[in-house]
Amino acid sequence: MENRSTAERQFAALYRDLRELAQRQLQRNAGAAISATTLLHEAYLGMSGKNTVFPDRARFMGYAARVMRGLIIDMVRERRALKRGGEFRITLLPTEVEDPGPDELELTNLSEALEQLARHDPRLAEVVDLKYFCGYSFEDIAAQRSTSKRTVQRDWEKARIVLFQFLKAVPDT
Repeated sequence: MENRSTAERQFAALYRDLRELAQRQLQRNAGAAISATTLLHEAYLGMSGKNTVFPDRARFMGYAARVMRGLIIDMVRERRALKRGGEFRITLLPTEVEDPGPDELELTNLSEALEQLARHDPRLAEVVDLKYFCGYSFEDIAAQRSTSKRTVQRDWEKARIVLFQFLKAVPDT
């Protein structure tokens, strides 16, 4: 019970930051047609069932970013599923070409590569979550981790190389 109230307090204290995180996630992944508030609340529901205590803000935000990314991938899959009419489109003339957003396969492959990276080196996966998904600068991440900016930059570069190798190894389906 104590863990749950701690997680709820962290969520409430960081609500504004979490909502900004949700907005950034949706901007990067335009395939999910929901609001940032809805994504944030869905993430909260997914996180509230777990009895996890986060030692610091960075790990909490990183975990929230992973939960939101998973929700977006699930929403994109659901939206495009054939049994739900995913290929059926209503078009009015004249039409404007919209940015299609990331492909479901790309999102799935990226998610799997990030999970592999987390198993391979959790520290590097955390840097990716904080930099790419949370939008923190190298300086912010260095301050949160009590390390130098250069160390964070090296971790970022290494994570990008490892992710690229993981993505290259994934067969196109």
